[in-house]
Formats: sequence, C-alpha cells, structure tokens
Amino acid sequence: MREYAFELALCGAIEDEETLVARQLGAHVHGRRIIDVVAIDPGPAFDRRAAITEGTIPSAAIGAPVGPGTARRVRDVFPDRRPEQRRWIVDRAVAAGFFERERVDGDPAVRQVSRYPERWFDRLVGIENKPDLDRPGDLQAQLQTDVSLGLFDAVVLATASHVTGAHRNRLPEEVGIWRFDPESGDRAVLRESTPLETDSQGVEIIEQTPGTTDIRTVSPSEKSRARRRLAERAYGKGWRTFDYPGCEQCQPGAGSTETAPYCEWAGRIVDPASECGPDCAGFDAGDSPAVDLSAVRADRSSWRPDPEGRTRRQAGLDRYG
Repeated sequence: MREYAFELALCGAIEDEETLVARQLGAHVHGRRIIDVVAIDPGPAFDRRAAITEGTIPSAAIGAPVGPGTARRVRDVFPDRRPEQRRWIVDRAVAAGFFERERVDGDPAVRQVSRYPERWFDRLVGIENKPDLDRPGDLQAQLQTDVSLGLFDAVVLATASHVTGAHRNRLPEEVGIWRFDPESGDRAVLRESTPLETDSQGVEIIEQTPGTTDIRTVSPSEKSRARRRLAERAYGKGWRTFDYPGCEQCQPGAGSTETAPYCEWAGRIVDPASECGPDCAGFDAGDSPAVDLSAVRADRSSWRPDPEGRTRRQAGLDRYG
C-alpha cells in the first residue's frame, strides 16, 4: 500500500471521541519539519475551545495584548506589523469568531470574544508513517529532530513492515514503534514511546550535511507557542483534507479506510489532487460522492462544527465591519 493510503487508514483507525487527528502539519520552530500525523488528547478546557470556532485561531491573535474587556486600537495591538498584516490577522480572527470589531475614537479596534483557554489540549503525539522500512529516506534524521526539539509529548513510528533489531537500533530510543495493518485497521505496539520534556529547552536540527549539523536552541516559551500553534492547526484542519473527484470510479472506502477516496478502476485508495482527472486512463466523468466530511468528523471525534460561540455584546454598542 502506498504511503498516502497508509496514512489515511491510520488516521481513520486512531480517531475517536478521545483523540483528535490531523495530518501533514508543520512541527518546527525555526526549521521546516512536516509531521505526517498529529494525535491530540483533549484537555480540561476543551469544551471552551470547541465553543469558539470550528477552525484555526491565528497564533498572532491568541498572543495579542487584548482581552474580552476593553477594546483596543488595532495599531496598538499589533504595533510592529504592517497595515496589511494587521488586516490579515484581524480578518482571520474575526472570521474564526475569536475577535470582534469595534471602534475607539473612530479608529478600528478589536476585543476578544472569549478568553483563550490555554489548557484545551493535553498530549500531542507526533506520528511518522513509513509503511516500508526498506525505503526509509530521511526517517532517522526526522525522528531525531522530533525527539531533540520536544514539541510532542511522544513520538511514534508507524509501519507495515516487519521490524528487525537493526531497524530498532537505527531509531532514537525514545521513539515508539507501531506495526499497523491498513487493511484490517489492527495496530500492535512493538515499543512504547518515552515521554519527552515539552516544558524545557529544546534543540532543533535545522540542516544536516556530511560532517556538519546546523542547530538552533529553542526556549520553553517558544516551544509552548509552537505547541499551541500546532494544536490549533490540527483542530482546524483534521485529516480529511481531500476532495472527491467528479468521477464514477471513485467512492468512499470502507473499514479502516472509511471516507478515503477509493478508485474502483485502480483498485486502491488514490490521491485526488495528484492522480484524478481527465488525464487518468480510467476517468469516467460523473458526480462526486455525496459525503459530508465535516459531519463525519463531528460524528467520529470531539470536534464540533458551527459552534454558537461566545460573542460578547454590550447594549447600545454599534458593530463595525
């Protein structure tokens, strides 16, 4: 099975009411690391976070010096940003239901709709997929970066391969190992992951060349912001990021690959963005499968679509767009 299909099957297998799952997210502070899968255990303030918005709250808005009380001028909230950057941040935060627009002495201003609940997530687990360990690529360097940086509470390798002692020895000892069968959805824990220190200084590997390793130290506060940014992106994105093609051959999968785009002509799960369309020899134009992927996510997990939010209103206060 190809890595894309393996990844979708794994996401479907581990998602439940206690685990939010997302895929292909930036897991770095200064570097360029993209993690395959992120699994989130909700924290005590999860319901408060879910009540704000179904999407991602911009990191710049969360850290901005403005709360649910008195509105502040946008230029005072983001003094170091260019006007177009301020507009972009405010537009995204308003669209997410986190900011509300007002006016202060005629100037554009904002206030938070609700105070941000910092403890909405508990554990972040980073999962790197490598169904075929005979083609590891940069696996060892990627996992070493995850362990030394410490953005995740735990890091896991998921594979469909038989795992030998040689394979284990090439991996950082902190990394857990799962053997996953994408056809049945069965998962065996071959090695437990070691908890990582997420609240201490980390070391991020930026680039490795023969004889040279470029690193950056990362402070606990930088890690905290990066973890929050990662969790927010995961909440808003999820893992069903595909669109079904308008092709009679494509239907939702079944079992552990439920909702994944399955092509009858190819006999496997396909990536619609890169494999589907008129250039495909098996293309048969038709309607896309009528599947509400947001409704499926809401049914399978604790993610909430279209929350009412906590929009704050004051009597006699005009609203400015």
